[in-house]
Amino acid sequence: MKTTPFTEKHIALGAKMHEFAGYNMPIEYSGIIDEHLTVCNAVGVFDVSHMGEFWVKGPYALQFIQDITSNNAAVLTPGKVQYTCFPNETGGIVDDLLVYCYEPEKYMLVVNAANIGKDWDWCVSHNRAGAELENASDRMAQLAVQGPKALSVLQKLTSVNLAEIPYYHFCVGDFAGVPQVILSNTGYTGAGGFELYFYPQDAIHIWDAIFEAGAEFGIKPAGLGARDTLRLEMGFCLYGNDIDDTTSPLEAGLGWITKFVESKDFPNRAALEKQKAEGVARKLVGFEMVDRGIPRHGYKLADADGNEIGHVTSGTMSPTRKIGIGLGYVQTAFSKPGTEIYLDNRGRKLKAQVVKPPFRK
Repeated sequence: MKTTPFTEKHIALGAKMHEFAGYNMPIEYSGIIDEHLTVCNAVGVFDVSHMGEFWVKGPYALQFIQDITSNNAAVLTPGKVQYTCFPNETGGIVDDLLVYCYEPEKYMLVVNAANIGKDWDWCVSHNRAGAELENASDRMAQLAVQGPKALSVLQKLTSVNLAEIPYYHFCVGDFAGVPQVILSNTGYTGAGGFELYFYPQDAIHIWDAIFEAGAEFGIKPAGLGARDTLRLEMGFCLYGNDIDDTTSPLEAGLGWITKFVESKDFPNRAALEKQKAEGVARKLVGFEMVDRGIPRHGYKLADADGNEIGHVTSGTMSPTRKIGIGLGYVQTAFSKPGTEIYLDNRGRKLKAQVVKPPFRK
């Protein structure tokens, strides 16, 4: 298995380790619920160094991004971040990602760890514009410092006024005595906070500085288990569960990042444009359990008569709500909030209700 610059830290702290996307990653430390609530109420730190980073540079950088992603990158100005996806030729999604605009001819793409190789091959093979591409995934480390106390912790370590960085914006500055750290007001938890990018050789110094600065705020390390429950409470998609090569961005509720502007000619654009005009046969919805039960990936969803109408893509017991919550695809007729649906839990028919995420208010 691959390691991150923090792997020995995780092991020394007693984390439960497991393979994820080819990396030896911490799943939990003090427990998923404890870490989840710590992030919601204070501050937690996630090692996300397994994520992938690609640089896109040169005079054709923007055109490349317009040709390969669904969102309109032409609206980006230096310091802005955009959520988008790579549509494939058959109506599905290669991956979802973030685009960082450094300069008019310099961008960074942040992709999912499990898809680094696939995404890199996709970018290289679809580089019609002739942009300069660089896979920097092994030369960058990343920490996500998340929660309502994150800003107070991080501000102790930088001269950059973090309160002046709006959501989905970033800047590059000093941090814990390290120059050129990317300070990004983004995250996958819905609890607020920042994501920091830096060179691997500075990783341990930055980790130690953050935990020293956060001691008074009850800072804790958090693993991938809490990262998953936090994102699910917000209704954020997870690639491989809620979206994949077979799911359309319009089916997944990602029409808001699928822009059919004149300057874009991404794969399968015509079919997706037709899908937008005619509607989709199924939709990704949020639902919460009325009966006691925990939805799990792959469980069937049914109507009141027992007819199968879809399936669960993600599910858990909500640490903050103490009820079962989930995401799943259902026939469009059953997608309206308030609709009663049923979870087939190993033959048991359990009542649920379609709701509009987030589950955590």
